Amino acid sequence: MYKIEILDKNKFQVIVVGGGLAGLISSICLQRAGVNTLLIEKKQYPFHRVCGEYISMEVKPFLERMELFPDHLKPSMLNRFNLSDLKGNIAEVDLPLGGFGISRYQLDEFLYQKALDAGVEVKTKAEVINIRYHENEFIVNLKNGDKFRGEFIINAYGKRSKLDKTFDRNFIKKKSPFLGVKYHAKVEFPNDLIGLYNFKGGYCGVSHVEEDKVNICYLSRRENLKGYGGIAEMEEAVLYQNPILKDLFERSEMLFDKPEVINEISFEQKASVENHMIMVGDTAGLITPLCGNGMAMAIHGGYLASASIIKFYQGKLKSRQEVESEYKNVWQQNFSKRLWVGRKTQNLFGNQMRAGLSVHFVKNFPILAKRLIQQTHGEVF
Repeated sequence: MYKIEILDKNKFQVIVVGGGLAGLISSICLQRAGVNTLLIEKKQYPFHRVCGEYISMEVKPFLERMELFPDHLKPSMLNRFNLSDLKGNIAEVDLPLGGFGISRYQLDEFLYQKALDAGVEVKTKAEVINIRYHENEFIVNLKNGDKFRGEFIINAYGKRSKLDKTFDRNFIKKKSPFLGVKYHAKVEFPNDLIGLYNFKGGYCGVSHVEEDKVNICYLSRRENLKGYGGIAEMEEAVLYQNPILKDLFERSEMLFDKPEVINEISFEQKASVENHMIMVGDTAGLITPLCGNGMAMAIHGGYLASASIIKFYQGKLKSRQEVESEYKNVWQQNFSKRLWVGRKTQNLFGNQMRAGLSVHFVKNFPILAKRLIQQTHGEVF
């Protein structure tokens, strides 16, 4: 396999921007295949992220093969799903494939250590402010003045970043009406269940992660905040209208000093390759949280991006254009349909009439409901 000159400490075969699941998985796969990789992460591990923290079982065989499944953390095993409308009426169905729950705080830290073990060079507390493509390589500029060169770029910096504005990406030009809020809590809740509970203008997901902690994560229209002093006041005025959520919040011992919050969450379509940069995870396309499949897609996408680049260094793909073309194709095959289904399904939530119809559908047509859930998930790989 081709190797760059080792004396040039600021040049790498691949630079991965963003150390979430997609970035960590792609960097581990690349480095293990002998591809010299730099991973740049803005924060310092470990840290929390706004995330539902449920992973579909479709990725478990891959993680186990790669010795990346965190057995020692004892993730929760989730195989039941229940859904409520705004009034608290519930329907339940078994999850066709099931999944497991684990916090990003623990999982990202675990994969970060695996990346270091593999030999990935990792720079944390380092913010990328610009990436420029010039003469068949990329120049990556950091906020602290450091500069790196790479033959390929994988962008895995997440849902929304200043870099999206720098790159003038189409989706960033449209304001998004959504915000996301996450808590960890100590509260009695079934260990094998994912709950998805509607409220006016949003919905809240609830499930166990490791160490008997419960993740409470919701998506809300930002307009819900208008007229209230803050998040807590909005929750009491809006979320508590669903009796299930009122009971859950009142019983919960919240484990964060304050909730994790993210604004401007966009579900607009994005490109998987832009200006020769390969986009993965939420940077390439964000699936609606109600589908509960964003973490699995990030893991799978990180693998697919690394696989295309590895083929180039193995001589199986002959040019940058072939790498980009293959990645675009496999991304489209694996993710485009479920992103579309997610966007359409999202319209059924946050409104009493539509949410009530959804509960009726799940309750009376469980087989069809399972098929719809399968449309937002991929095949085991």
